[in-house]
Amino acid sequence: MLDSYVPILVLLAIAMLFAVGSVAVSALVGPKRFNRAKVDIYECGIEPEPTPAGPHRFPVKYYITAMLFIVFDIEIIFLFPWAVTFDSLAVFGLGAMVSFMATIFVAYAYVWRRGGLEWD
Repeated sequence: MLDSYVPILVLLAIAMLFAVGSVAVSALVGPKRFNRAKVDIYECGIEPEPTPAGPHRFPVKYYITAMLFIVFDIEIIFLFPWAVTFDSLAVFGLGAMVSFMATIFVAYAYVWRRGGLEWD
């Protein structure tokens, strides 16, 4: 019964080995000299500006883009198992996926309406 989980465990082990190996190799091979430009605060291509104390407005476009990525990433995660078992799910599976895709489309329409897909 557990033999069907062996490929998943092997893939997980390879992914973990690659992640840990990449970090270790970059720490060993990467440059060790730091200057002011490398340690300065830099986020999303926008230079930080000094702001007065208290609440202030900031652009949320980057957060909308990140949410859009997460929504479509979750969609793909649910589409793969559905595609594999499509024959056995029949009409119920098709109806469930249509309702799921409609929900995802609402999120897509919201982001499109808010201008999250425009790169000025």
